[in-house]
Amino acid sequence: MDITIHYTFLPHTDAEAALGFYRDTLGFEVRNDVGYDGMRWITVGPASQPGTSIVLQPPAVDPGLTDDERRTILELIAKGSYGNALTLGTDDLDGLFKRLVDSGADVLQEPTDQPYGVRDCAFRDPTGNLIRINEVH
Repeated sequence: MDITIHYTFLPHTDAEAALGFYRDTLGFEVRNDVGYDGMRWITVGPASQPGTSIVLQPPAVDPGLTDDERRTILELIAKGSYGNALTLGTDDLDGLFKRLVDSGADVLQEPTDQPYGVRDCAFRDPTGNLIRINEVH
Protein backbone atom coordinates (compact mmCIF):
# COMPACT_ATOMS: atom_id res chain seq x y z
CA MET A 1 0.00 0.00 0.00
CA ASP A 2 1.31 3.44 -0.98
CA ILE A 3 -0.02 6.48 0.87
CA THR A 4 0.71 9.96 -0.43
CA ILE A 5 -0.11 13.47 0.67
CA HIS A 6 -2.66 14.75 -1.81
CA TYR A 7 -3.93 18.06 -0.39
CA THR A 8 -3.28 20.25 2.58
CA PHE A 9 -5.38 23.29 3.44
CA LEU A 10 -4.22 26.73 4.54
CA PRO A 11 -6.43 29.74 5.12
CA HIS A 12 -6.05 32.93 3.11
CA THR A 13 -7.53 36.31 3.92
CA ASP A 14 -6.60 37.95 0.61
CA ALA A 15 -6.79 35.81 -2.52
CA GLU A 16 -4.66 38.13 -4.67
CA ALA A 17 -1.92 38.38 -2.03
CA ALA A 18 -1.96 34.59 -1.65
CA LEU A 19 -1.66 34.15 -5.44
CA GLY A 20 1.20 36.64 -5.55
CA PHE A 21 3.04 34.74 -2.87
CA TYR A 22 2.46 31.10 -3.83
CA ARG A 23 2.40 31.53 -7.62
CA ASP A 24 4.74 34.46 -8.24
CA THR A 25 7.25 34.20 -5.37
CA LEU A 26 7.36 30.45 -4.73
CA GLY A 27 6.71 29.56 -8.37
CA PHE A 28 3.83 27.15 -7.77
CA GLU A 29 1.36 26.52 -10.56
CA VAL A 30 -2.32 27.36 -10.09
CA ARG A 31 -4.33 24.17 -10.49
CA ASN A 32 -7.78 25.44 -9.63
CA ASP A 33 -9.36 28.77 -8.73
CA VAL A 34 -12.96 28.47 -7.61
CA GLY A 35 -15.20 31.29 -6.49
CA TYR A 36 -18.48 30.90 -4.64
CA ASP A 37 -20.62 33.46 -2.84
CA GLY A 38 -17.82 36.06 -2.67
CA MET A 39 -15.16 33.55 -1.52
CA ARG A 40 -12.26 31.85 -3.35
CA TRP A 41 -10.58 28.49 -3.01
CA ILE A 42 -7.23 28.44 -4.86
CA THR A 43 -5.32 25.19 -5.41
CA VAL A 44 -1.57 25.52 -6.03
CA GLY A 45 1.38 23.17 -6.13
CA PRO A 46 4.83 22.55 -7.53
CA ALA A 47 4.78 21.69 -11.24
CA SER A 48 7.10 18.73 -10.59
CA GLN A 49 4.61 17.20 -8.12
CA PRO A 50 1.19 17.14 -9.79
CA GLY A 51 -0.26 14.88 -7.11
CA THR A 52 0.50 17.19 -4.17
CA SER A 53 -1.43 20.42 -3.70
CA ILE A 54 -2.11 23.22 -1.25
CA VAL A 55 -5.67 24.50 -1.12
CA LEU A 56 -5.78 28.13 -0.04
CA GLN A 57 -9.22 28.54 1.45
CA PRO A 58 -11.26 31.31 3.00
CA PRO A 59 -10.94 31.01 6.78
CA ALA A 60 -13.73 30.08 9.15
CA VAL A 61 -16.24 28.99 6.50
CA ASP A 62 -17.08 25.65 8.12
CA PRO A 63 -20.87 25.63 8.53
CA GLY A 64 -20.52 24.01 11.96
CA LEU A 65 -18.75 27.04 13.47
CA THR A 66 -20.53 29.55 15.64
CA ASP A 67 -20.17 33.28 15.04
CA ASP A 68 -17.98 33.52 18.16
CA GLU A 69 -15.72 30.75 16.87
CA ARG A 70 -15.42 32.51 13.49
CA ARG A 71 -14.45 35.77 15.20
CA THR A 72 -11.86 33.96 17.32
CA ILE A 73 -10.31 32.26 14.27
CA LEU A 74 -10.11 35.55 12.36
CA GLU A 75 -8.54 37.28 15.40
CA LEU A 76 -5.92 34.54 15.71
CA ILE A 77 -5.14 34.74 11.98
CA ALA A 78 -4.76 38.54 12.24
CA LYS A 79 -2.20 38.05 15.05
CA GLY A 80 -0.30 35.38 13.11
CA SER A 81 -0.99 32.80 15.80
CA TYR A 82 -3.68 30.60 14.24
CA GLY A 83 -1.25 27.69 14.18
CA ASN A 84 -1.24 26.66 10.51
CA ALA A 85 2.18 25.58 9.37
CA LEU A 86 3.71 24.10 6.26
CA THR A 87 7.23 22.80 5.70
CA LEU A 88 8.64 22.92 2.18
CA GLY A 89 11.94 21.58 0.87
CA THR A 90 14.44 22.96 -1.66
CA ASP A 91 17.92 22.15 -2.89
CA ASP A 92 18.74 25.90 -2.99
CA LEU A 93 17.76 27.34 0.38
CA ASP A 94 19.89 30.46 0.01
CA GLY A 95 18.51 31.25 -3.45
CA LEU A 96 14.90 30.77 -2.35
CA PHE A 97 15.51 32.78 0.81
CA LYS A 98 16.86 35.67 -1.28
CA ARG A 99 13.81 35.50 -3.57
CA LEU A 100 11.54 35.64 -0.50
CA VAL A 101 13.42 38.58 0.99
CA ASP A 102 13.34 40.42 -2.35
CA SER A 103 9.56 39.88 -2.53
CA GLY A 104 9.07 41.48 0.89
CA ALA A 105 8.07 38.26 2.68
CA ASP A 106 7.76 38.38 6.46
CA VAL A 107 11.02 36.61 7.45
CA LEU A 108 11.07 34.99 10.89
CA GLN A 109 14.40 33.16 10.67
CA GLU A 110 17.29 33.36 8.25
CA PRO A 111 18.83 30.10 6.95
CA THR A 112 20.18 28.35 10.04
CA ASP A 113 21.93 25.06 10.76
CA GLN A 114 19.70 23.51 13.41
CA PRO A 115 21.19 21.30 16.16
CA TYR A 116 18.96 18.42 15.00
CA GLY A 117 20.69 18.27 11.61
CA VAL A 118 18.42 20.38 9.37
CA ARG A 119 19.29 23.65 7.67
CA ASP A 120 16.18 25.77 7.31
CA CYS A 121 14.55 29.19 7.39
CA ALA A 122 11.10 30.43 8.40
CA PHE A 123 8.69 33.12 7.30
CA ARG A 124 4.98 33.92 7.21
CA ASP A 125 2.79 34.01 4.12
CA PRO A 126 0.51 37.04 3.54
CA THR A 127 -2.17 35.54 5.83
CA GLY A 128 0.30 34.80 8.62
CA ASN A 129 0.67 31.04 8.13
CA LEU A 130 4.08 29.79 9.29
CA ILE A 131 6.16 28.44 6.40
CA ARG A 132 9.43 26.66 7.06
CA ILE A 133 11.78 25.67 4.26
CA ASN A 134 14.27 22.85 4.72
CA GLU A 135 17.34 22.43 2.58
CA VAL A 136 17.25 18.98 1.00
CA HIS A 137 19.92 17.22 -1.02
